[in-house]
Amino acid sequence: MTRPTATIPEESKGLPMTAKWDPEKLAQEEKFLQELEKKSLWERIRGYAKLTGPAWLQSAMTLGAGSATASVMAGASFGYKLLWVQPLAMFLGVMIFAALAKVVLTTGERPYRAFGRELHPIVPLFWAFGTIVASIIWHFPQYTLAGAAAWDLAQVAQSAVVERANPAASTPPENVGERQSSPSVSAGSTPKWLEYVIKYGTALCILAINIFTVWNYGSHTRGIKLYEGFLRWVIRIVILAFLAVVIWTGIRWGELIRGFFGFYVPSTPEGVTVVLGALGAAVGINMTFLYPYSILAKGWGRYHKGLAKWDLFSSMFLPYTIVTSLIIIAMANTIYDGRDVVRTGLQPVQAAAAFSSLVHSDLGRVILDLGFLAMTCGAISTHMVVCGFTWCEMLGLEYTRRRFRLFSLTPAIGLLGAGMGYPFWMPILASAICLTMLPLVYLAIFLMANKRSYLGDAVGSGPARWAFNLLLLAAITVTTIGTAVQIKVRVVDPVRKLLNPPAASSQAAQSHDNLKSR
Repeated sequence: MTRPTATIPEESKGLPMTAKWDPEKLAQEEKFLQELEKKSLWERIRGYAKLTGPAWLQSAMTLGAGSATASVMAGASFGYKLLWVQPLAMFLGVMIFAALAKVVLTTGERPYRAFGRELHPIVPLFWAFGTIVASIIWHFPQYTLAGAAAWDLAQVAQSAVVERANPAASTPPENVGERQSSPSVSAGSTPKWLEYVIKYGTALCILAINIFTVWNYGSHTRGIKLYEGFLRWVIRIVILAFLAVVIWTGIRWGELIRGFFGFYVPSTPEGVTVVLGALGAAVGINMTFLYPYSILAKGWGRYHKGLAKWDLFSSMFLPYTIVTSLIIIAMANTIYDGRDVVRTGLQPVQAAAAFSSLVHSDLGRVILDLGFLAMTCGAISTHMVVCGFTWCEMLGLEYTRRRFRLFSLTPAIGLLGAGMGYPFWMPILASAICLTMLPLVYLAIFLMANKRSYLGDAVGSGPARWAFNLLLLAAITVTTIGTAVQIKVRVVDPVRKLLNPPAASSQAAQSHDNLKSR
């Protein structure tokens, strides 16, 4: 049996954007890939490098405010010691994406319909619902970080103006914390309305840029190329920004090697929680929904399987590992004080200000802020793209340019987060829904990748299949443990504090002691 036995309706294959690709060009690309499979590894890599694309969307989505905050905390709290965590987490995520690519590229069928028919209709419904919720709610912190970075840049500019007018005011502070909020400028010296103008002005600019690129992505094949090029440059800017800071501060090579290969695990419960949480949070549920549709939109098919593997490695695993590692190293070089204590309250922009104080220069601070802005810009755009896909699938609507553009604006409400953050219940709700669904989506992908009645001989056989399945099961296990930790930290603990505030608890304990003393 060489082909799947399931009958796939023609209308469930591909996307309208695929039909706009030149059939002759696609045929030539498939022929090129078939010939490439017979060549050496180096020649295949050179050939694949010209055709990568969909995995860049995954890099942009995961390299957002969450990754920035987690990497800052890891480097500031444990130095180089946790460098191994993010690469391992992303490697396991890449294995899941490779399985998903095998399913989609073998059949060419849109996964929402395939998963609903082959498993159960409730599976894709929850998958899509979790994707929408995640994209909307996690949109807020992207704009929060973007607004904070823009305001920090404005403060640096204001400080430079003040120092030029009054050189005596430029004496560097003694302590790191003195410049974390505002360098050489008192908090009350600038009106509050100006802060909101800068934050929301930046947010509107980012939204306008992303509307242009995302709407092009949903319109024609040239738009897809333009959008993927946009993401490539965004990620390159992020890498260059943090690389410049690391070069500036230097690298302790011995600690670097031990950090990647020592597999250090903190001895405190808080430290273990950081490690387990990071292992389960590298991939979001909306990433799993976006990926198959982005490869279908490119017109990829069964001859693109080798390319898809290289794309995931070179455009998803490597950028994520490089960026998160550079942030960790930069924080380890400047903020880590040798004590392995979790610094949960440290935000990326505060870290940039602390870095500025330690090196007595605002240049590094500016570079870091620009890197954070680029990270949020890429994540915001991919949230918009996945909403354009998801609503059409969930509502059973065929893709049109107008529908895609309309649905892509769904998470734009997150722009409000630039100046005011979001209500406390939002991250609790998002974590409860999305983190619960992620291991179940992983399990569904595992089942589909091993469903011989659907994929035929493409499920594989022999040791290679067993080894791949073991990696998938490891990814499911680690993600389940990691998400359980994240649910405790993000859902259970906040709800417990809300229902039983510390003040109330202490008063209750004091009353109890008084009763006992009587």
